[in-house]
Formats: sequence, structure tokens, C-alpha cells
Amino acid sequence: MEPKILKVEFFQCIVKDQPGEAYQILSHMKSLGVNLLAFNVVPIGAETAQLIMFPERPQQFSVIAEKAGLHLTGPKRAFIVQGDDELGAFAEIHRRLFEGDVNVDSSAGVIDGRGGYGYVIYVRATDYNKAAEVLGV
Repeated sequence: MEPKILKVEFFQCIVKDQPGEAYQILSHMKSLGVNLLAFNVVPIGAETAQLIMFPERPQQFSVIAEKAGLHLTGPKRAFIVQGDDELGAFAEIHRRLFEGDVNVDSSAGVIDGRGGYGYVIYVRATDYNKAAEVLGV
């Protein structure tokens, strides 16, 4: 089956790299009704981390996050791919991008344990529209 590919926006936020920091932010977003499509944390120094948040409703999220005191960067754009977990699924997406001469900056994928997968793909801002065309979205 052909994977479902979504154009998505994400925001970044720098926080202290300490226990409970992501939990506090995620819990607060939950209490305010914010639904995230994806979330990632990346250490960027000895004492700091970068939260990467993909809200279902980017405009609502940016207003809520600002009111909550988060200093956001973004929105930036990426793709979320969802499909059936089959051998070579990630390779097929990369083949399409390669044949379209689009470089992948970064990506992260995971299976869901029920026969599917989710995959986040980041490309350069200058290649975003080209990547969207290649991916058919």
C-alpha cells in the first residue's frame, strides 16, 4: 500500500537538559489541548537540549507556547510519512527523493509494533517544494 505523506510544520525550543524538563512542557501542552504529531529531543550542549515539536495545529500551538513562556524557533517544514511496515519501506522513500535530486538533511523512523511505521524527513528549506512534488504531496 502507498504510504501516507503529510506536509507538516515544526517548532524548536531550547531548554535546560535536566530530568523532567520535557515532561513539564509536554504535560502543560496536554493540559492546554495541544496535540503533537511528533516530538523529539536532541542534546545540543552539556546543559541544553532542543525540543522539536510537530503540532497538529501550528498556529494554535505558537500562540499557546508563547503564552506559556516558551521561546520558539519556527515554524519550519518537514514531512511525516506513515505506511505499512515492510522490508525496504524507508529505502523506497529515499529512492524517490534521490531520483528527484533532493538531499535528506535528517530523518528518524520507528515501527509502531502493529504493522506500520512513522517516519519524519527533514530537507533543506530551498528543496521543500521540490521534495513535496517528488513525494506527491
